[in-house]
Amino acid sequence: MIERPAFAWREVGLVAGVQAAVLLAMAPFYGPGRDELYFFSAGKRLAWGYPDQPSFTPFVARLATEVAPHHLVVLRLPSIAAVVALTLLAVQFARLLSAGRAGQVLTAVVVAASAVVMAVGHRLSTATFDTLAWTAVLVLATQAVLDVRPRLWLAAGLVAGIGLNNKHGVVFLLAGIFVALLFDRELRPQLRTPWPWLAGLIAAALWVPNLLWQADHGWPVFDLSADIAEEYGGIGGRIELVGQAAIMFSPVILAVWVAGLVQLFRVPEWRRARLPALVFLVVMTVFLITGGKGYYVAGAIVPLVAAGCTWVARSWAPRRLVVVGAVLALSSMVAWSALVPVLPVSTYASSFFPKIDADQPETVGWSTYADQVRAVVEPLPDGTVVFTGNYGEAGAFEWYGVGARVFSGHNGWRNWGPPTDEAGPVVLVYPVEPSDDFTGCERAATLRNDLGLDNEEQGMGVWVCDGPVGSWSTAWPRLSHYDA
Repeated sequence: MIERPAFAWREVGLVAGVQAAVLLAMAPFYGPGRDELYFFSAGKRLAWGYPDQPSFTPFVARLATEVAPHHLVVLRLPSIAAVVALTLLAVQFARLLSAGRAGQVLTAVVVAASAVVMAVGHRLSTATFDTLAWTAVLVLATQAVLDVRPRLWLAAGLVAGIGLNNKHGVVFLLAGIFVALLFDRELRPQLRTPWPWLAGLIAAALWVPNLLWQADHGWPVFDLSADIAEEYGGIGGRIELVGQAAIMFSPVILAVWVAGLVQLFRVPEWRRARLPALVFLVVMTVFLITGGKGYYVAGAIVPLVAAGCTWVARSWAPRRLVVVGAVLALSSMVAWSALVPVLPVSTYASSFFPKIDADQPETVGWSTYADQVRAVVEPLPDGTVVFTGNYGEAGAFEWYGVGARVFSGHNGWRNWGPPTDEAGPVVLVYPVEPSDDFTGCERAATLRNDLGLDNEEQGMGVWVCDGPVGSWSTAWPRLSHYDA
C-alpha cells in the first residue's frame, strides 16, 4: 500500500461541519420543491420503480415521512448528509494523489462551497444521490487500482448497484469505466482480473428488480429519455450541456477542475489515478451525442476538482492558498441566492435571481396554492376529486391536503389512477382551457402566490367541471402523459 499523508480530519471536519450547519439553517425555507413533493407522493406508493426514476429517492422520502410527516427539515436531512459525504470523498481522492493538509483543506472548501453541491444538498433529489454515487464509485475504483486492493472493486459495485436504483444514468458511469479500463494501458490489466467483472455483476444484480418493473410497465424510461433527448438535442442543447457543466461549480472553479483533468494526464505519478478523467471524457462525449443535462456529469467532475486543488496546493505557497480558497469559495457563493434560500422570500421574488435557475422558483407558493384549491373544494359534495396537469401540483395538494383525493396523469401519477367512474365533480388545475378534455367547466379561481413570483403555477386556472369527456376509465389514456 502506498504511503500517503494522513487524512486531515480536524480541518476537513470543520469545513464539513460548517457545510452541514449552513445547509441545515436553510433547510426550512422556502418550501418543498416540485420534485420533493413528487418523491413524497411516490414514497407513499412504494414500488420497485417509477416511470422517471427507480425507487431509492422515493424510499428515502418515505423514511423521512415515517419519522416526521410533512417536516421539511427531516425530508432534507439525507441530502445534507449526502453532500457532506461527497466533500469527504473528494478529500479522499485528493489524498490518493498524496495531497497534504493544505491540498485536502482546499479541496474540502472548494467542493463544499460550490454552487451545484449547495443546490443538491439543499433539496431531496435524485441528483443528490447520483452525484454521490458517481464520486464514490470513482474514488473506490481508483483506490483499488492505486493500493492494489482489488476487493474495493466489490464496494464500488455495491455503490453502483444502489446508484442504479436511484438514477438510471449510472449505467453511463459503468460504461465509461469499462471503456477507460479497456483503452488505457495503465488500467487495462484490471480487466484481466475478476474484480471489475464481479463489481459489474453485483451492480447488475441489484438493478434487476427495477429492470423487471420497467419491463412490466412497457419500459417508460425510454419514452422519458426520448423526451429529454428531444428537449436537450440539437446544437442549442449541446451548447447548454457544455455551459452547464462549465459553470455549475462556478466559472472560476472551472479553471481548477480543467487543470485537474489535464494534470491527471500530465503528472507521471498520477497516471494510475486518471480513471475519473477518462470517465469524464467518455461520458461527456456520450451525452454530447445523445443529449443530456450538465449536472449528469457533476459526480465525475468532483474528483477532477480534487485533483486541481491538489495541483494548486503543490504549486502555491500556503499564504497564497488562503486567498485562492477564499476566491474560489466566493465565486460560488455569488450564485447561492439563485439556488438556495439565502434571501428573504419577498426579496428573492422581486429580484432577478428567479430567472437564473428554474428549480428554486418551484419551492415558492405551494401552501398558498393549496389554500386556494381547498377553498374551491370545500363547498362541493363528497366524491369530488382534484386533477392536476403535473406531478408537482398533485404532490403539493397531497402534501398540504385540499379536502379531496388528488390525481394526475403525469409520469408516476398515471399509474395511481384513474378515479372511479362515479367520482365527480372534478376540481381541475390545468395549464389550458379544459373544454376539449372535460365537460361542464366553470372557472372558479386563479392561482396566485401573493409575491408576484412568476413560477409555473402563477396564473394557473382552477375550474370546477362535471367530469372528463367520456368516463374516467376511457379518458385516462388521453389524460396521461410522460415528460420530464
